[in-house]
Amino acid sequence: MRMNKLMQSLVLVAIAGMATAAGAATTLSKGDQAIITGMAQANMAEVAAGKMALEKSQNADVKKFAQMMIDDHSKALDSVTEVAKAKEVTLPTDVDAPHKAMAARLQKLSGDAFDKAYMKEAGVADHTKVHAKLKKDETAAKDPDVKALAAKMLPTVDGHLQTAKATPIAK
Repeated sequence: MRMNKLMQSLVLVAIAGMATAAGAATTLSKGDQAIITGMAQANMAEVAAGKMALEKSQNADVKKFAQMMIDDHSKALDSVTEVAKAKEVTLPTDVDAPHKAMAARLQKLSGDAFDKAYMKEAGVADHTKVHAKLKKDETAAKDPDVKALAAKMLPTVDGHLQTAKATPIAK
């Protein structure tokens, strides 16, 4: 009889420990949740804009840049999704209002006008904003995984920004 009570106590302690460990995944601050959400939306927007550019552009440089956006930001979104899942953060399924507005503006354009606007807006302007935001996020994030995610994305976003700036049509 005594052994049963001891076993029951051990089982209850083990279960409580597992519950505590599982609960630790949800301790992400609202600020860190907002950082992850923003990262997801920025990556979704770049993938969507890249797909639009592949469809609409006839410029080889723009198409090359667009494909890089799709490839790199899809990988980044996978990383964000992985951290969000581990931290039990529900990510948005759509981009934010500013990115929707940019997409609507781009959708109305064609030819060189589209190419220039895409490279200036999605290439230079958006990557400038995202780069600055990631630097801020890396400092502001409390969770080490969120900090690491921002740090991991910074060099890629900087590379995109430099590539966009160097593309002749963006000037």
